[in-house]
Amino acid sequence: MFELRRLRLLHEFALRGTVAEVARSLSYSPSTVSQQLALLEREAGVPLLEPDGRRIRLTAEGRLLAEHAARALELDEQARQSLAQAPAETIRISAMPTAAETIVPAALTALATTHPQLRVEMTESPPEEGLFELTARRFDLVIAEQYPGHTRERREGTEHELVGEDPIRLALPPGRSPVPLGALQDRAWVLEPVGSAARQWAVQQCRAAGFEPDVRFEAADLTAHVRLIEAGHAVGMLPDLIWGDTPAPVVLAELPGSPVRQVFTAVRAGTRASEGVAAVRAALVEAFAPSRRPR
Repeated sequence: MFELRRLRLLHEFALRGTVAEVARSLSYSPSTVSQQLALLEREAGVPLLEPDGRRIRLTAEGRLLAEHAARALELDEQARQSLAQAPAETIRISAMPTAAETIVPAALTALATTHPQLRVEMTESPPEEGLFELTARRFDLVIAEQYPGHTRERREGTEHELVGEDPIRLALPPGRSPVPLGALQDRAWVLEPVGSAARQWAVQQCRAAGFEPDVRFEAADLTAHVRLIEAGHAVGMLPDLIWGDTPAPVVLAELPGSPVRQVFTAVRAGTRASEGVAAVRAALVEAFAPSRRPR
C-alpha cells in the first residue's frame, strides 16, 4: 500500500522538477524529500527516478505513478470534503492584484454575513503562479484573467468559471484629449513584466496598430502604472476593475474593438462540491457586478 504523503511528494516533483523546489514548497528539508521518495521507490518495486546530468528526472514508471498520485490526491480531497463540517472550512485563495484590491474585500464583507464561520485566507499573486499552485494544492481557489485571443492553459483536474468581463482601455495623462492607439507610437509606455499574459497582449495591440511600444517602465503593480501615467511620464492599457468604486484619475480612451478581459475563478475538480468554495465563488460574482458601472 502506498502512503499518500509520499505520493504527494512524487506529484510535487512531477510539477516542480527538482527536489529543492519540492522541499521549499512543502517546508521540508531536501534530504527528507529525497529519503521519502527513495522509500516510495522501494514500495513501488521499480525505479521512479533516474539521473539526468547533474539532476534527476522521473522514469516512465515514475511518470505513470505520478499520474496515479494526482488521482489519489483528488479522491482524498473529495473524501475529506464529504466528511468536513462546513462551518470549520478554510478556503485558501490566490487573487490577482486587481481582484485582491477590489472584489475580494467586497466578497469578504458579504461572506461575513452569509457564512460567518467560513475562514478565507488570501494571497495576492500573479495568475500564472496562482494557477500552477492550485494544481499543487497550495490554493483552493484562484482568481485569474485571460485576454482576447490568449486563453489560459486548462490543467487536468481543474475547472474554470467566469466571474465577469472587464473592459480594457488606453490610459493617458490628465488633461490630454483621447486619441487612437496609433497616435501613441512616440510615447513612453508602462506595461507589466515580460512573460505575463497582459504584457504579451498589450504589445500585440501596439504591433497591430503599426508600431513597437517604447516600454520604459515595467511594473507588476498596476498602482505604479496609474501613478506614472497620472504624473505624465507614460501611457498604458488598464482594466476598468482597477478603479473599483473611485473615479479614474487619468484620461481613458477606447482601444480598437473595445476589448475585454475575462475574469474567472479556477478550482480543483475535487473541491467543486465544497459549500465553502461555492459560497466564495458566488460572493466574487456578486462583488464584481457593481464595479462594472459606466466610466
